[in-house]
Amino acid sequence: MIDIEAAFVEHFSYVYLYIRKLSHNEAIAEEITSETFFKALSAIDSFREDCDIRVWLCQIAKNCYFTHVKKLQREQPLESSDADVPDGLLSGPMEAVLSKETVTEIQRSLHGLDEPYKEVFMWRTLGELSFKQIGALFGKTENWACVTYHRARKKIQEGMEGFNNEK
Repeated sequence: MIDIEAAFVEHFSYVYLYIRKLSHNEAIAEEITSETFFKALSAIDSFREDCDIRVWLCQIAKNCYFTHVKKLQREQPLESSDADVPDGLLSGPMEAVLSKETVTEIQRSLHGLDEPYKEVFMWRTLGELSFKQIGALFGKTENWACVTYHRARKKIQEGMEGFNNEK
């Protein structure tokens, strides 16, 4: 049985630094790290000890962070300025989402996709369905839904290459 208090003392800084590297924001890293250990405390009985506890804690932390980012994306209006967005949120895919022109171009690329790519992509991104749920909708496997989604995403990215070169 894992002593969560000892794990907290021993691994707090490791988890904090991991999330700080992901978020580029000290306040978010502190919040997510605290949430991580709260969730770990609640789920300590489900820890199977087949991996290092740091790996388990970082997985919880990563999931908490991505949930936090999704929540911010839903709350953040697209017309807002970049100054309103917390530090670290502009890196990666969020940077593209915050540009209104880019959103319009993504919508054009998405509209041009063939089925089932368009529908799978929309269910995953807008409907926030899991691959398992999407596969069930189409009477296919979870793996099929995952592959179809990633192919759709790649087609959208390829469609965006011309747009990005024009800017």
